[in-house]
Amino acid sequence: MTNMKKNEFRPNDYVVYPAHGVGQIVSIEKQEIAGIQLELFVISFEKDKMTLRVPTHKATEIGMRSLSSPDVVTKAMTTLKGKARVKRAMWSRRAQEYEQKINSGDLIAIAEVVRDLHRNDDQREQSYSERQLYEAALERLTREVAAVSGGDEMAAAKQVGDVLVSRAA
Repeated sequence: MTNMKKNEFRPNDYVVYPAHGVGQIVSIEKQEIAGIQLELFVISFEKDKMTLRVPTHKATEIGMRSLSSPDVVTKAMTTLKGKARVKRAMWSRRAQEYEQKINSGDLIAIAEVVRDLHRNDDQREQSYSERQLYEAALERLTREVAAVSGGDEMAAAKQVGDVLVSRAA
């Protein structure tokens, strides 16, 4: 089976890398590694001051994807409005599930984590690990919403925040 999808990602494209969120392809470079010519996407995660090199033939396999469509963003926002689903499982098990969702790179799953861990001022305090997962999910969601709508992270954060606040009403 030939891999026709090899060139669906191009330099300057924003992509979502499951473990790190939104990055931008800076270039595609060739490198020889152990005598094998490899083509690599060079992806910059500006916010994290990090650069990643991903073999082009592995990109889709590891779950790298294009930004979500505006439809998916709308769905994610609808998900945020939903009622928090908190399972009765032990926190360690729930935390593991939340982490898997965050690192799945799936925007809807990430929105579910934000929804389930969001606290209003009058609700009980979040534990440190709850807050960390919440902030990680929120940041992923906000960055992708911003990238899809043209890059304004402040506006995206406000949009997400407004949805979460309106839900409380």
